[in-house]
Amino acid sequence: MIENLDLSMVNWARAQFALTAMYHWIFVPLTLGLSWIIAFFHTIYVRTGSEEWKRLTKFWIRLFGINFAVGVATGIIMEFEFGTNWSNYSWMVGDIFGAPLAVEGIVAFFIEATFFAVMFFGWNRVSKGFHLFATWMVAVGSNLSAVWILVANAWMQYPVGQAFNPDTARFEMQNFFDVALSPFAVNKFIHTTSSSMMVSALFIISIASWYLLRGRHVLLAKRSIVVAATLGLVASIFTFYNGDESSYQVAQVQPMKLAALEGLYEGQTNAGLVAFGIVNPEKKVYDTQPAFHGPKIQIPGLLSLMANRAFGTFVPGMHDLVYGNIEHNIVGAAQKMERGKKAVADLDAYRQAKKADDKAGTEKHLAAFNENKEFLGYGYLDKPEETVPPVTLSFIAFRVMIVLGILFFLIFIAYLYFSARKTLERKKWLLGLGTITYVLAMIASQAGWIVAEVGRQPWAIQGLLPVTIARTNLTAGAVQTTFFMFLVLFTLLLIAEISIMVKQINIGPEEN
Repeated sequence: MIENLDLSMVNWARAQFALTAMYHWIFVPLTLGLSWIIAFFHTIYVRTGSEEWKRLTKFWIRLFGINFAVGVATGIIMEFEFGTNWSNYSWMVGDIFGAPLAVEGIVAFFIEATFFAVMFFGWNRVSKGFHLFATWMVAVGSNLSAVWILVANAWMQYPVGQAFNPDTARFEMQNFFDVALSPFAVNKFIHTTSSSMMVSALFIISIASWYLLRGRHVLLAKRSIVVAATLGLVASIFTFYNGDESSYQVAQVQPMKLAALEGLYEGQTNAGLVAFGIVNPEKKVYDTQPAFHGPKIQIPGLLSLMANRAFGTFVPGMHDLVYGNIEHNIVGAAQKMERGKKAVADLDAYRQAKKADDKAGTEKHLAAFNENKEFLGYGYLDKPEETVPPVTLSFIAFRVMIVLGILFFLIFIAYLYFSARKTLERKKWLLGLGTITYVLAMIASQAGWIVAEVGRQPWAIQGLLPVTIARTNLTAGAVQTTFFMFLVLFTLLLIAEISIMVKQINIGPEEN
């Protein structure tokens, strides 16, 4: 399976999927968060009957519609890439991975698309009550889509509710509810949607701040800021809480990811969380180079508390996880590879015996395979050091996400404080900062996905299926060609969306 592996093709396929996912993620947070904020705006309009709230709601719906239309295009392409570039993945886990994607398309996207038309075009065509209901259903449908997409992604991080079928060489679902309700899926949904609410709130704040700096649409801007900052502040609290819970879960089932996020090569008791440090990109798990250039600033004991919910506990480092640690009963990747290669050999022998109708051989090799089947994925790795993800990128992305998240929390408080004191218009420094917060929010959001996906490498399915085995047997040139095609296409789509958005923002809300 791996004798003729073209690593160039694998890397280009990775790059293409990363390109598609990151472009798609430019649009998704706005769809998830802005739909709820618009629903709040619309509710206030229906309850008050104020024409100003109606103008405000229609304005944000218009911007939401532009984002929604472009986001759908990138999302469809990303789903097709599973079949084009990752056909082995689709074959081996399609029984599980396909189920939540099917539910998303049949139920969630159907709800979202159906009520979107009513929300967008229903003014003065349907009753106020039904129109408001349609707006809320768009929010529900958008976030239901996120539920099932994130269930699928969470299963890649924490593959529960499945079993490997040696006859078909496929992972098959055993319990749908274990997959749908896994703690990884629940936390990933809450963390993703709450952070998306923060991004959307900052999108509104950026545009409203620009209006206030220019003295345009002042009432609309002030009202939009109060609602957005309030929801953003609440979302910040949920994001912080779930971020901590996610860190705990990562420590339990993806300890290598946590070690990479902290640049932790050697395990430590009462390990501290690195607040600041310049990670050494040349450091390898097997050498004696320092992990950081110069001193690092740590918060004593915090990493142990995050990982194990107790101070003074041991947090394994990358060296422990690669080569093992007898003292702390940690089985290393090197030992897992030995058992994994036995599982691969026994699986091949089982299938050969079954093909030859050798019943005794079939039973013997199946029993031997079952002893080591949980390490099957490790059998396709060449070196135990391959289990270490890109440390520098993971380390930096994690800190970018956290630092910007704290900044956004303070920005929401500042906007609400000065709004309550009715002095917001005079705080030019804050409004100036506010106009660029959406760009910072997108950087933080992208960094979050880098943490989740880069930190999982080299696995397509954590511990079960390496990326090198998940690939399609294409040439590097074929994938490279489509990479640049998508790069041009997505860039043009992004430019088109930005230009349309800027034009609509300059036009502003409809006048009565």
